[in-house]
Amino acid sequence: MLDFKKEIAKSIANTVELDSCDLYSFIEVPKDSENGDYAFPCFKLAKELKKSPMIIANEIMEKIELDNEIVEKVEVVSGYLNFFINKARLAQEIVNEFSENDEIGKSDIGNGKNIVIDYSHPNIAKPFHIGHLRSTVIGQALYNIYEYLGYNVKGLNYLGDYGTQFGKMIEGYKLWGSEYDIEKDPINQMMDIYVRINNLCKEDENVLEACRDNFKKLEDGDSYCVELWKKFRELSLNEFHKIYNIIGGRFDSWDGEAYIAPKVPEVIELLNKSGKLKESEGAKIIELEDKNMPPCMIEKTNGSSTYAVRDLAAILYRAKTYDYDKSLYITSYEQVLHFKQVFETAKLLGLDEKYINGLEHVPFGMILLPTGKMSTREGTVVKLEDLLNESIQRAQKIIEEKNPELENKEEVARKVGIGAVIFNDLSNNRIKDEIFDWNALLNFQGETGPYIQYTYVRTKSIIEKTGVNLKNVFVEFLLDNDSQNILKLIYNFRNILIQVTDKNEPSILSRYLLDVAKAYSVFYNSNKVIVDDENMKNARVFLTYATGKILKTGANLLGIQMPDKM
Repeated sequence: MLDFKKEIAKSIANTVELDSCDLYSFIEVPKDSENGDYAFPCFKLAKELKKSPMIIANEIMEKIELDNEIVEKVEVVSGYLNFFINKARLAQEIVNEFSENDEIGKSDIGNGKNIVIDYSHPNIAKPFHIGHLRSTVIGQALYNIYEYLGYNVKGLNYLGDYGTQFGKMIEGYKLWGSEYDIEKDPINQMMDIYVRINNLCKEDENVLEACRDNFKKLEDGDSYCVELWKKFRELSLNEFHKIYNIIGGRFDSWDGEAYIAPKVPEVIELLNKSGKLKESEGAKIIELEDKNMPPCMIEKTNGSSTYAVRDLAAILYRAKTYDYDKSLYITSYEQVLHFKQVFETAKLLGLDEKYINGLEHVPFGMILLPTGKMSTREGTVVKLEDLLNESIQRAQKIIEEKNPELENKEEVARKVGIGAVIFNDLSNNRIKDEIFDWNALLNFQGETGPYIQYTYVRTKSIIEKTGVNLKNVFVEFLLDNDSQNILKLIYNFRNILIQVTDKNEPSILSRYLLDVAKAYSVFYNSNKVIVDDENMKNARVFLTYATGKILKTGANLLGIQMPDKM
């Protein structure tokens, strides 16, 4: 499609003799459409041109030459140049785009760039609980969107399959393994063992020390500990795949901490060479006082590795394996300090600056539930599978009430229930804590996943009745405000996806889809689509088709499936 913003930047550049690429970045989209479709803030040039924004705006206005088939008019308001796009040209550009391309908004902007996304990472031998939901759905949405924009994406499920907790699990199994049939109900049985051994560790320091020794034996390759660890891992993965089959989860690597652990000695050697690795009370650390951070612990007093040093080994491995331009870590904001320490310490590994600059922690807030804070140590967790099943059941009950004759109610309820959970997670800024409220989550008229799905179903129903003729759309029937509001949103779809990747913020797309759905609802309530005038009907059916296409494409990128009927 024609880049209106680029055309405006070129026209401005001709009047002030500045680079149009720099000017392009200054152009804004006003919040109020009465201030135009695009606005250029002239105060951005005040220092360079040594004039007031008002004078600059008026001078540009006098000199600027614009194609009126692209820009209908320009206004000067308080030092801004406000540009109004030609309505017919906008409509025609979108008609052409939908006629020529099946994958709307798709781009090759990311060609030649490698993105690594570390997300989901549940812990072996523990439940896949609601705390893993945010990392999974944020990571998957970013994976989908980066890939849609042409990036070479690798999704890594860096499993929590190493660490002192496995020393505890091994000790618990030694003590009580004969009491359990972990093959029959793996996660619940292993979780029960973990809670029991944790409680015993609180009471008996000797037991805790035995657990630490078990982990050291695991690191040293002790056959009993390794075989037991393999069993825990395999049983856990089988359970995790059940969850990924429900909410989605596409990973190119399942290598967890255990895979990375043998690469730790290389990191310690590099840190030694840097001269920064120090001993402190029997442990090995990197001082970060000059960065206003506590030290990064590299090795514990008993010689076992830390979570931080395994993250450093993973950075080294991923740089060599994936040659990444960006390496994203999708975890809760509770780990902000950890990643600051790790990324700072990574500068001592001798990596190319590209790899250090590409490291990025993408933090998110917590999920707030009436049940309070979760703890696998205490056994107080909300299992994600239970929550998803409840959402499906609640959705089915609502569908039964609204449309009892609907076919395939179970399948529709699954898409609505799961979509509601995912959208609820992705609809607010990721750094904010998420409030989980069933009434808000499944409201078909609120700012929810079901509302977007319902709007899509409405568009699909119209298309099924009328069909769509992409080669016979008369744009003069798309010049009214309701139609133009939708067209402007549709035109901005690719830019929205780029904004998501610029900020690693899927909520930008979620809120955009709500805006599209609302704009179509306003149009639908004010304009009859199936009318006697064939040309008007074709134009409005096209608008309906384009809206549905955008809603489905955007929702799919977020990991949400669209039902055909509701």
